Amino acid sequence: MVAISFIFSVAILIFSVIIHEVSHGAVANRLGDPTAKNAGRLTLNPLKHLDPIGTIILPIFLILTTGRGIGWAKPVPINPYNFRDQKYGSLKVAIAGPASNLLIALFFGLLMRFTLHFNFLSPAFFQAVSFIVFVNILLAIFNLMPVPPLDGSHIFFTFMPRSMWKAQIFLSRFGFIILIFLIFFFQPFSNFLSYITGAIFNLIVGS
Repeated sequence: MVAISFIFSVAILIFSVIIHEVSHGAVANRLGDPTAKNAGRLTLNPLKHLDPIGTIILPIFLILTTGRGIGWAKPVPINPYNFRDQKYGSLKVAIAGPASNLLIALFFGLLMRFTLHFNFLSPAFFQAVSFIVFVNILLAIFNLMPVPPLDGSHIFFTFMPRSMWKAQIFLSRFGFIILIFLIFFFQPFSNFLSYITGAIFNLIVGS
């Protein structure tokens, strides 16, 4: 039973990340950049998105050794110079990923909220749905952090004054190191993510 629950959790996480990445490519395609489409990345086929190290090896190793993990799917290829909207194209593409996760969380959260009173639905159903909601909220909030290579950094850089170009270069160069520090060595960051995720979960589900 534990093995089945673990496999289900991993499957939900992987497909949530895949939908996140496909959303980036789909919006880029609508904005005039067919790079992801031409690369065959606008698909839910996990084999097209899995990164052997970032999706499998590193997350499993970190979870087994530290109890925490970080991972990624292969980023969809995007060429911002193809965007019809050169000013806000990158912003729209960046928002698409977290927005897709929030929409998934909203759909399943409302489904859970309006079916809580039906006694014929098993506790396993609510546990599965609640995990889908929680994971997708967490993915959205985490990716909105303004630290490269997360989506929030692209949003942040869009509105950053040009006079702060040195700060942008610094963040781009050391963003991943900063992210590792926040996740594994700065407990308030984890507490913040848990608090925000829980608050949004309760807001959607209602309990």
